[in-house]
Amino acid sequence: QVQLVESGGGSVQPGGSLRLSCVVSGISFSRYSMAWYRQAPGKEREWVATVTDGGITNYAESVKGRFTTSRDNAKNTVYLQMNSLKPDDTAVYYCKTSIYWGKGTLVTVSS
Repeated sequence: QVQLVESGGGSVQPGGSLRLSCVVSGISFSRYSMAWYRQAPGKEREWVATVTDGGITNYAESVKGRFTTSRDNAKNTVYLQMNSLKPDDTAVYYCKTSIYWGKGTLVTVSS
């Protein structure tokens, strides 16, 4: 059974930082690309970032230069470091691999 469990969400003021984690079980983690998505209230889910099995990263334009994704294959974990957070970053953040999704973690950016 494949499971993806996100954590690290919370409330933060504009300009602040958070680090999200996603622990994966049930697959050979190191062989899979991992992606982060987010869904803001009333909006469609959108892609945020990807880290390939080889460690290559890509980012949506809206987060480039502020967010960094990385992976630790020894821990079956992918991370999303989010800096310089803006109110527009408020969303539920999900990790995804292949056809599998986590349940998400809420990030709220507000003063």
